[in-house]
Amino acid sequence: MKRYKDQRVGVLVDVQNMYYSAKNLYEAKVNFAKVLEEAVGGRGLVRAIAYVVKGPQSEDDNFFTALDKIGFEIKTRELQVFLGGTKKGDWDVGICMDAIRMARKLDVIVLVSGDGDFLPLVSYLKYSEGCLVEVMAFGKTASGMLKEEADSFTDLGLERKFLIKK
Repeated sequence: MKRYKDQRVGVLVDVQNMYYSAKNLYEAKVNFAKVLEEAVGGRGLVRAIAYVVKGPQSEDDNFFTALDKIGFEIKTRELQVFLGGTKKGDWDVGICMDAIRMARKLDVIVLVSGDGDFLPLVSYLKYSEGCLVEVMAFGKTASGMLKEEADSFTDLGLERKFLIKK
């Protein structure tokens, strides 16, 4: 797909989805600087937001500092632990709401997640808001329907530049 310098771009990163995919598939961490560089692709970055769930033993400070230096705005949410030990921590609704709120100010929304729950969002952004929607994720764990619905899909697993070996 052709990219134009005057396109206004918003990048929304589902950090947990990317973290666990890279860890489980490649025993590596995500190079978020390279992901952002690829997502923007020389166009006009309006906002880049990283959505993070904070766990009890996470090494958040260094990670947050690194994301901030790269150029991400960071939104955090505490991991919820329910009676019985069940844990929940996702940003699906928050990501959807931010995408919908920003859509009229953007030409392109880059969703960095392979989560198939975002399929209705991608469809809405394309057909109701007129945005181009690009998805970046690890192909082996990304939803097939999400890849098909997106205007373009970048498989982060095909190039090592998107990974940092532990």
